[in-house]
Amino acid sequence: MTGRTVVVIGGGLAGITTAIQLRDAGLDVTLLESRPRLGGAATSYPRAGMMIDNGQHVFLRCCTSYQELLSRLGVADSVTIQDRFDVTVLGPGGSARLRRSALPSPLHLARSLLGYPLLPLAERVRVGRAALAFRRADPASPALDRQALGDWLAVRGQGERARRRLWDLFIISALNIDGDEASAALAAKVIKTALLERNDAADIGIATVPLGRLHADATAGLLGRIGAHVRLSARATAVERHADGGFLVRLGRAEVITAGDGATDPEPGQSLLADGVVLAVPADQAARLAGTAGVADTAAWAGLGHSPIVNVHIRYDRTVMHLPFVAAVDSPVQWVFDKTRQAGVRDGQYLAVSVSAADHLVEAPTAAIRELFEPELARLFPAAAGASIRDFFVTRERRATFRQGPGSGALRPGAGTSVPGLALAGAWTATGWPDTMEGAVRSGHNAARELTRALASRPALVSAARGSAWSGAS
Repeated sequence: MTGRTVVVIGGGLAGITTAIQLRDAGLDVTLLESRPRLGGAATSYPRAGMMIDNGQHVFLRCCTSYQELLSRLGVADSVTIQDRFDVTVLGPGGSARLRRSALPSPLHLARSLLGYPLLPLAERVRVGRAALAFRRADPASPALDRQALGDWLAVRGQGERARRRLWDLFIISALNIDGDEASAALAAKVIKTALLERNDAADIGIATVPLGRLHADATAGLLGRIGAHVRLSARATAVERHADGGFLVRLGRAEVITAGDGATDPEPGQSLLADGVVLAVPADQAARLAGTAGVADTAAWAGLGHSPIVNVHIRYDRTVMHLPFVAAVDSPVQWVFDKTRQAGVRDGQYLAVSVSAADHLVEAPTAAIRELFEPELARLFPAAAGASIRDFFVTRERRATFRQGPGSGALRPGAGTSVPGLALAGAWTATGWPDTMEGAVRSGHNAARELTRALASRPALVSAARGSAWSGAS
């Protein structure tokens, strides 16, 4: 495949994975990222002496493709995974602990579920019956994709309390949508893969360093070493089919080069020639760019919609939580993470509250969010009632994921498009996984395989010299 040139548009985990795999296949690769840093939705930024992750991204032991990417980037030792799945759940009138045993699945969680004090015994027994129903469900079923999870669970004896105090723990954070409104097919994928296949699949992994170091810095270093070209602050405005074959990628701006051969930054309006292009950007952006290249079936992608995530950040003058993370039910709080060490905080404690399916909060003023969360955190963590708050701020990811509701599976496209040589990547594509870091990495593998297959079936149309250099607009 030498002599072929490829442009990957988007420097998140999907684009990073695609670029690495295409470079491994011998293609000349240029990665364009519109922002001044790599990592997409999983990176960091500085604030008041801290490094703040732009989301509380965790992974599970079953996320094997993501872990393989970390190994390739040389940062596998910068994450830690639980020895056993273990979550403390704060609920009305007390707490519960969900911890797996060493027994084979599905017995590994039986003791925790039977002893789960936030549900009456009769409801705990019915939870087991619903779990067995999940085990028989087919996540690839179009009929299941059309069903709402709330309806599916209700038919199987799961009342309002069980859905809110147990099933939502897994579903809202995994699918970023209210549990009752989730796609039953995607919920089945989550429950089967994480809880019902291997007994260790749900063990939780977290980064021990800021995500920017884990994804952005490590990626820039690797891509430079393997000879890929990275252009930051480079926004693709159109992808057009070129008269000589291949594609013309038009650019709005490009300001910084972080890796590659020292090519000259282009002025706005210039372009880049390539034999193939991968669109590793969100669905709406991909639809716009694919449309300029002549792809006709992009309208469905807009139907995927978006779901927001809100992160509430609180820095206390003392330690108020003594676990690395906890979950909460019947509360505006969903998950709380101790980010003190990871962010570089040397005194006090920095907690980050992650709220998925945050449609009700994403446009709320910070003052209103503080009025809601400050007393709630004091209720959940009594030590917080006597602590001083040194900093309180909110970050909003308005388009954190696609909306993973009923029918969304039918709207997710594969890696290929109707235009040969133009491929798609992103956790919103048809990976079989939810919109997660694992899904993003798997989509990158799919796109790289699709593009190498497409390019192998035709001669090179653009020379490596032309493809790796900026050219004037035509």
